[in-house]
Amino acid sequence: MNALLMIAFTTGILSGVWGWLAITFGLIGWAGFLGYAICFSSPISGLRGLSITALTCCTGVFWAEVILLGNALTPGWSFMGYLLTGAVAFLMCIQSLYQWLAFIPGTFIGAGATFAAQGNWQLVLLSLLLGLLFGYAMKISGLWLMQKHQLRNLLREQSKAIEIARTTHSRSEGS
Repeated sequence: MNALLMIAFTTGILSGVWGWLAITFGLIGWAGFLGYAICFSSPISGLRGLSITALTCCTGVFWAEVILLGNALTPGWSFMGYLLTGAVAFLMCIQSLYQWLAFIPGTFIGAGATFAAQGNWQLVLLSLLLGLLFGYAMKISGLWLMQKHQLRNLLREQSKAIEIARTTHSRSEGS
């Protein structure tokens, strides 16, 4: 079994669990799926990658709120809103100069989710971060299953080799 198949298996199971949790606790289901996307698209794996993606996701939510609040302060001046959006988008990219904020897609996904949820940043943030944790669990559990499967196959092969060696040794002693 390969890693993709195992990750697909655990993703299917945990996606069902996420769907139930989202409905049961009033979370935003699609935002959780975006959390998976952030996790799966991260070029850095492990807890470091999880931390970077979580931080960039959070900053995206923050930057979206800056844009929304700035636009609310100047409702009749749509041109100011465009300038603010441009300036904040620049900052969203330039923050990647800092190593812990270097995953630009996470920032934009966090901001986009906040816009899509009409500024309900608390619920978006909770749903995104839980989705991110689910995505991490999907990856880790899939890889764990793959390793277990590979280990079982290796032990089976070793057992066969030992049995063949015993049989060969028994035959050579008997002749």
